[in-house]
Amino acid sequence: MNEAQPTALALGLLRGPGSTARTILGLAGPPGAGKSTLARHLVAEIDRIEGPGTAAYVPLDGFHLSAAQLDRLGLAHRKGAPATFDAHGYVALLRRIAEDRFQDIYVPDFDRTLDEPVAARHVVHPHTRLVITEGNYLAAADAPWPDARRRLRELWYVHTDDAVREQRLLSRHRDGGRDETAARRWVSGNDHPNGEYVKAGRSLCTRTVSGSDLPAVPDRGSVL
Repeated sequence: MNEAQPTALALGLLRGPGSTARTILGLAGPPGAGKSTLARHLVAEIDRIEGPGTAAYVPLDGFHLSAAQLDRLGLAHRKGAPATFDAHGYVALLRRIAEDRFQDIYVPDFDRTLDEPVAARHVVHPHTRLVITEGNYLAAADAPWPDARRRLRELWYVHTDDAVREQRLLSRHRDGGRDETAARRWVSGNDHPNGEYVKAGRSLCTRTVSGSDLPAVPDRGSVL
C-alpha cells in the first residue's frame, strides 16, 4: 500500500469545500480486510499533521451485542453477523457526531481480551474535524445501514485478497483461544458468509483502497 495515498485523500476531505464542517469518513470491507488498522493509521497521521484531536476513531465493533444479549437471542454462534450488532445505536451515534459540536462524545469499542464491547474507549472532541468510522456492514443494503451511509462524506471499500484475510482471521481466532480446528470452523462457518455478504455492497462505496501491507499501529483492542 502507498501509505501517502489514503492519508492524502483523507486530508483532502479537510481542505476542500465544506471543510469547516465536521466530516465523517467510512471504511467498509469484509472481516480481516484491515479496516481498523487503516482507520487507526489515518487518525494517527492526521493528528500528527494537523494537531491532536483533529481526527477521531469510531469503530462499529463497539456496537457488538454483549455475550449476555447474544445468549438471550440465541446468536452466540453467529457473533459478527449483522444481527449481532446494535445497528440502530450506531446510527444514532453517527447522527449525534454529525450534529453535536459542543460536547465530548464518548465512543465504545470492542475488547478482544474480554471478548466484549467496552464503553467510552474513544472520544470525539468538539474541535474534531474528521471522524473515521469503520465496520463490516457500512455498505450493506439492508436497513438501517443506508441511514448510516447518509451521514458519511465518503465510504471507502478496504480490499484484501481472501487468502490473506483468511490467515489474519485464523491468527485472530487462535490468539483468542480457539484451537486450529475450531478456528478454521469459525472462519468457514461464520467469517466467510459474513464476508460474502459485505462484498455485495462494494459498488456502493466511493472508492477502493488496499488493506494489504498496512503500517503497524498500536492495537488498543479493536477487532482487525
